[in-house]
Amino acid sequence: MTNSISRQVDEFSVGFTGQIGDELAAVFAEEQAALNASGVPKHAVAVGDTIRDALLLDHTGASVTLFDSLGAGSAVLVFYRGAWCPFCNIALKTYQAELLPALEARGVELVAISPQTPEGTDAAIANGSLEFTVLSDAGNQLVRSLGILTEPSAAARAAHTTLGFDVADSNFDGTGDIPFPTVLVVDAGRVVRFADVHVDYTTRTEVPEILAAVDALG
Repeated sequence: MTNSISRQVDEFSVGFTGQIGDELAAVFAEEQAALNASGVPKHAVAVGDTIRDALLLDHTGASVTLFDSLGAGSAVLVFYRGAWCPFCNIALKTYQAELLPALEARGVELVAISPQTPEGTDAAIANGSLEFTVLSDAGNQLVRSLGILTEPSAAARAAHTTLGFDVADSNFDGTGDIPFPTVLVVDAGRVVRFADVHVDYTTRTEVPEILAAVDALG
């Protein structure tokens, strides 16, 4: 039975809120409300779009292309914020445990991408004992082309600082730019057949949704 990401997030959030306190929790809640009110950007990647190739970095810092990483067939792309994001870590661990085996049985590649440094990518791999491909989109070039670029609010970044970190320290380009958490299913022609963009970063695409989209490719 799938251990839903939403259930894991709910369980995590109870303890996290108690740990950081009501004041900081209110900052993040306000940020999430504003993101939800804005909705998915009109120019965000959508079903029917064709994605372009991109030069990325693996966890060692070596250059690789997106298309080489996707292989010759259909693939699932996961865009996440970084190893510093607990909601990302929950999702990636779930994808490792429950999505990856199902995709391997179907001959479909799974690739996760963030704007982190290679060291950050290495941390994400270690955090989740990830066995699928995890890459860095230096400068968010691919993310920007897909229209899913965002950044934490000023208040949220101040809250991050209070908690002892800054997104910019993790990003390859030293900015606070991050992707909206997004899952794409692309066919062999690199046409998007499923696109799920989450403006609320506490939510993620569930495993059954992804597998249903993959199976719909035939």
